[in-house]
Amino acid sequence: MTHTASTPPPGGRVPRPATETSGAGQLAARLERLPWSGYQRKLLLVVATAWLFDSIDLASLTFMLSPISTEFALDHAQAGLVGSTSFLGMLVGAVVAGALADRVGRRRVFQWSIIVWGVAGIALALSWDFSSLLAFRFLLGLGMGAEFPVAAALMAEFLPAERRGRGAAILEGAWPVGFVLAGTLAYFIVEPLGWRAMFVIEACLALWALVIRRFIPESPRWLATHGRYAEAEQIITEIEKTVEATTGKPLPEPAGPVITTASGPERGGIRDLFSPSYRRRTLSLWAVWFCILLGYYGLTTWLGGLLTERGLDVIHSIQYVLLMALWGIPGFLSAAYLVERVGRKFCLAGYTVASAVAAYAYGQAGDRTELILTGSILQFFFFGMWSALYAYTPELFPTRSRGIGMGTATAAGRLGAVLGPTLVPIILNAAGATAVFTISAGLFLIAASVVVALLPETKHTVLEDISG
Repeated sequence: MTHTASTPPPGGRVPRPATETSGAGQLAARLERLPWSGYQRKLLLVVATAWLFDSIDLASLTFMLSPISTEFALDHAQAGLVGSTSFLGMLVGAVVAGALADRVGRRRVFQWSIIVWGVAGIALALSWDFSSLLAFRFLLGLGMGAEFPVAAALMAEFLPAERRGRGAAILEGAWPVGFVLAGTLAYFIVEPLGWRAMFVIEACLALWALVIRRFIPESPRWLATHGRYAEAEQIITEIEKTVEATTGKPLPEPAGPVITTASGPERGGIRDLFSPSYRRRTLSLWAVWFCILLGYYGLTTWLGGLLTERGLDVIHSIQYVLLMALWGIPGFLSAAYLVERVGRKFCLAGYTVASAVAAYAYGQAGDRTELILTGSILQFFFFGMWSALYAYTPELFPTRSRGIGMGTATAAGRLGAVLGPTLVPIILNAAGATAVFTISAGLFLIAASVVVALLPETKHTVLEDISG
């Protein structure tokens, strides 16, 4: 039976007719009743570690662009293009990987995304001119863009409703940690060994794909949507045995099969995202991601720049940016707590509004002390916002289209990430640095308004009950 295409009522809730319980619903009920144990913690650790390695790769260009520009004699426009090429690769990678994850499975695409950025890291270390640098940076972005949305979809389908938001928020917490680690590695490696050695070391982290192959099974929910119930049954049975052995207690009985309209293989894809049931949800998420990333990357381009304008040299500017980034760690931890307390919707909206206020304050800061103080507050709310966004987005799409839904939403954001640094010089010339932060604050407020007005709450709700 296919999904019923009906228009969702206000709040974006997808109507679900009372139908017979399906094999997919029974499997979901068995997953949901599993107690939290070392098994889920291990899954989360393996995926979060891959996310961390990817974050190190993404952040490293911040610290290596200067020596790369020096070696290849890049002007400002060419250096900016190197950064934008990464985001263009991430845009393409997110869409392609999302579609593939819905067709061939989450685990396989997740694993290959890591291999792609590992190979790209080696290739970057061998770059011989500006054109090869752009090509390999695009390839690296392709792998990174593929990994983030697929990892988020994978974890959403394994974790129970009571822990799902917190787990996804912890995944995104790898970003500030990765940023700090990238800066630390660059500090110790780039000067004695050169920037090429940094990329080689990062590429070695791709060996984590072998760990993923051993410890991460395919999503039973994805298997069920493709009618592969025997495989899903086998995986869930193995998980149940592992959890029982870990906890030393018999498992509780499932509360009852999850009622679902998915009684057999279903067709998802991009058309599913624009069905009457999901059109508003899809477009709203695209707008939210676009506004947040346009504001975020347009703004962060100039975090260090304003510090140098206040008299700091480049080295001290990098040190202060790293110091401010450390505040992202308590930021994502607070969001990981609040997404399960106040809910995804208002947690995301709250952190986004707070980011808008902090961004405006940073742009108005008058001296170095004010910049560092407001910048630290800004990083705290930024990473709380990111964590809530990654926790919320994969829950709003059905399993059959979760990969492409997550992929296209993040791709809309990457489009903003490409445009942000490009538009900043135009705004600077026309209105000055303060206007950059004021416009970013306005974009955050628009995103928060869309979340509150158009998207539903998903706290402690089974995935099948959110999306059908």
